Amino acid sequence: MRPVALVTGARRGIGRATCAALAAKGYDILGCDVAEDGADETAAAVAELGARFGFHICDVSDLDAVASMVDWAWREWGGLEALVNNAGVGVLQRGDILDVTPESWDRCMDINARGSFFVSQHVARRMVTESAPRRGHRALVFISSANAILASPDRAEYTASKTAVSMLARCFALRLADDGIPVYDIRPGVIRTDMTAPVVARYSQRIAEGLSPIRRWGEAEDVGNAIAALVGGAIPFSTGDAFHVDGGLHIQKL
Repeated sequence: MRPVALVTGARRGIGRATCAALAAKGYDILGCDVAEDGADETAAAVAELGARFGFHICDVSDLDAVASMVDWAWREWGGLEALVNNAGVGVLQRGDILDVTPESWDRCMDINARGSFFVSQHVARRMVTESAPRRGHRALVFISSANAILASPDRAEYTASKTAVSMLARCFALRLADDGIPVYDIRPGVIRTDMTAPVVARYSQRIAEGLSPIRRWGEAEDVGNAIAALVGGAIPFSTGDAFHVDGGLHIQKL
């Protein structure tokens, strides 16, 4: 009778760390991602913590695939208590905002914003029914970014999509509050993942120079542990709030 969490983008990075952190909190885990590569490592991390793991291939920009994936997730172990919208992509190429292509814009919006919205909609429709399980704390989590408030004109399409994600968290929070389902917005800063691998040298130097008050890279586990704490009910009198996991990067200073 363990509660069940669905994590999108589960095969590596923040997704894998989130799966492990939720497993440690007592959740069984269902994961999805656009490919299988890396899913075995996530499964092993979850199993080591005594939890079950199931995996489904899904491109969250494909709305038919999203509907099928959520149907699978809801049936697999008798419903869901938690959803973590982690699937996301960066820009096709950093550069001048005047050179942003429609392809890069649509890719960020379709996966980061539209995908998160419709996965959440499909899950939330089921969670508000009287037959929905309540085996543990329930919650929806959106992973936006420090770029929800910090402008980066060299990747404008990414920042726009993550700002949209942050607003989605607030909108779902208002809709689901009466159903006892809190919604959280997680805003990671500079996190060591495959997505940031191409800019390691650049950001390592900037971090050393004081980019963030805590002068180190964020790790995927920093984000996963924050998500697990919130989903597990650590701050029950909160919904729609943004939680910065960025070493203080968001703090304005004069």
